[in-house]
Amino acid sequence: MQHNNHNGLSHLAQNTYAVILAGGRGSRLFELTNWRAKPAVYFGGHFRIIDFPLSNCLNSGISRVGVATQYKSHSLIRHINRGWGHFKSRTSEFVEILPASQRHNDNWYQGTADAVYQNVDIIRSQQPEHILILSGDHVYRMDYRTLLAQHVKSKAEMTVCCIETSVEEAAGNFGVMTINADNRVIAFNEKPAVPNEIPGKPGRCLASMGNYVFNTKFLFEQLKKDHKNENSCHDFGHDLIPSIIHECDVFAFSFKDPNTDLQPYWRDVGTLDSFWEANMELVEPTPQLDLYDKSSPIYTYQEQLPPAKFVFDNELRRGTALDSTVASGCIISGAKIRKSLLYSSVHAHSYSLIEHSVLMRESDVGEHCQLRRVIVDTKCFIPAGLCIGYDREQDIANGFRVTEKGITLVTKDMLAALADKKSG
Repeated sequence: MQHNNHNGLSHLAQNTYAVILAGGRGSRLFELTNWRAKPAVYFGGHFRIIDFPLSNCLNSGISRVGVATQYKSHSLIRHINRGWGHFKSRTSEFVEILPASQRHNDNWYQGTADAVYQNVDIIRSQQPEHILILSGDHVYRMDYRTLLAQHVKSKAEMTVCCIETSVEEAAGNFGVMTINADNRVIAFNEKPAVPNEIPGKPGRCLASMGNYVFNTKFLFEQLKKDHKNENSCHDFGHDLIPSIIHECDVFAFSFKDPNTDLQPYWRDVGTLDSFWEANMELVEPTPQLDLYDKSSPIYTYQEQLPPAKFVFDNELRRGTALDSTVASGCIISGAKIRKSLLYSSVHAHSYSLIEHSVLMRESDVGEHCQLRRVIVDTKCFIPAGLCIGYDREQDIANGFRVTEKGITLVTKDMLAALADKKSG
């Protein structure tokens, strides 16, 4: 029985085409997305956010994937070509880029539904039974086969993947669903100010993860209808789902661990605070997101780099990292790292102290620097003696961005402007 069930799940995965919506601007990440789309933002030392949905597809046996790109997509496309391009050798397995092709008109993608509509011909040529639409913005592990199985079992035309979250977190941030006892969606509100609570669970609501399964024919019909509607923003959450829930079979799939009924790890790292927090969680002794779990690996493109190196061992300067994650290519040269996450090829120089911080690849911290609760963007050179994260007013005066929760963002452009100010 188990064997047949497994075959059935594999068959479902093989007959599914996945579209990852990766055109997001990620405006709440501010300068981190000045030069790259949100799905291309680095995360967790080696990875980019897009690697999580892509790896989930691969680990779920879904080997036909299209990535819809739009905003500042250069680094995203380069990353996919380098890290995921090898699938193109076999026609039944591929990760392909779906830029706005302006097939139907001169517009860029108008919304999430339009991003899929503009690629209907490409998807149709693959003749999938089901289409899985995924957000490219979230960090989580998931076997999509259980979602597909429920979709088929419930005879749904569309299934919306959801998580249970607090009303405060969902308000103004997520699409919120109201369901009946059969898990059928009876109301869908996009980013409501006051979300509907789950009956019997005050303060909790069902939030859309931005992941949907459709029967192919049904999706194409709805996209065509939506395209013709001049009052539509052509967005799944804003227009398409609310327009179909009353006439069509739309069900909710609750993202839970089937064995424990607990909420698995899922993070929307859409703000600087949530991005910093999610990275900090990874340096805990036993993080909820276990990147060392070989049963469902997260794949990515990695440069060939030497191992991390820690040098100098005397009382005045000692290269150490405690409760931290240090990626390949890093050199900790007489600096002290505490509760921090260093991405590849970071160089920290003597007498510096780095605490509770996230340093992206190829950043360089000069001597006698002090960093606390800081996000340092890629290829930043922090000049010797600079203190960041100790004096909010001073950080703002220096041109850095400080969040409500006191996390300081430092980018190359900010450091260049500071250097100009000092020299001028």
